[in-house]
Amino acid sequence: MNCKSCNAVVADKYCGHCGNPIALKRVDSHYIIHEVQHVLHFEKGILYTIKELLIRPGVNIRRFLTEDRSRLVKPVIFLIICSLLYTLITHFFHIENEHYVSESIRYETFAALTTWIEGHYGYANIIMGLFIGVWLKLFMRKSVYNYYEVLIMLCFVIGTGMLIYALFAVVQGISGKNMKLISEVVSLLYSMWAIGQILGGKKIKGYVLSLLGYILGMGSFWIAVELLAWIIDRFND
Repeated sequence: MNCKSCNAVVADKYCGHCGNPIALKRVDSHYIIHEVQHVLHFEKGILYTIKELLIRPGVNIRRFLTEDRSRLVKPVIFLIICSLLYTLITHFFHIENEHYVSESIRYETFAALTTWIEGHYGYANIIMGLFIGVWLKLFMRKSVYNYYEVLIMLCFVIGTGMLIYALFAVVQGISGKNMKLISEVVSLLYSMWAIGQILGGKKIKGYVLSLLGYILGMGSFWIAVELLAWIIDRFND
């Protein structure tokens, strides 16, 4: 019998070349329960990752980049899960986000883009991370981490930031009080603290540059969104 994955000759239940099983079990309730437990379990799962990133973000992200990549949830998956959680909570409590738009573009075009962003926060946050990463590398050129490692770090940081937004969204939904400003301040402070530990060497200057790079990155992202809306308007004229 040949392995369906690598086509190697197999005489056992598992391929000795790639390790895949010869016959996959059918997807049933036990499979679904196992997969959910695998994602949510406390050791090396989403809950463990959240706890470690809230308590020791610098230590854990640095260890993920340089030593052990099995202890935390994969960064992109973590960011998407956290972004999805925030989206579900805001939709459940009917929390609307307001965005500034310049008078040089049609509101409808910008609104369409922001609607897509708010419906796909996971992908949008990855794109935003590209902008933030550029500014952080510009301000911290002496850092030992390359641009791609900075992006991995940002997946964890932005993901945790989305959880902070989600927490305050729940408070807002229950209490009826607008928590937008508070959630933004807390998320920014967390981002400054986490990034400063990794790229800034825990120095005051490093924390300040981390915050500045993060803010400029987010601002650049939204400027790019407005620019895209303006370009679309010009083509539609």
